[in-house]
Amino acid sequence: MLLLKSLHKAVLLMGLLGLLSACTPTVQVALPNEPININLNVKIQHEILIKVDKQLDAMFSESSGLF
Repeated sequence: MLLLKSLHKAVLLMGLLGLLSACTPTVQVALPNEPININLNVKIQHEILIKVDKQLDAMFSESSGLF
């Protein structure tokens, strides 16, 4: 009788575990068919101040008594 109750509980537990495992969602990772395109519309502006730098160097190198 005791063996029958424990067997009944074991079967019931296995049935519940089977039902719970059947409801678990699956996650799939798939590669896309087309390549991934990333469009970056970036406008880069820069200024080169070589002319001003040369003028400043000339001004400080002269002995004009600026300082």
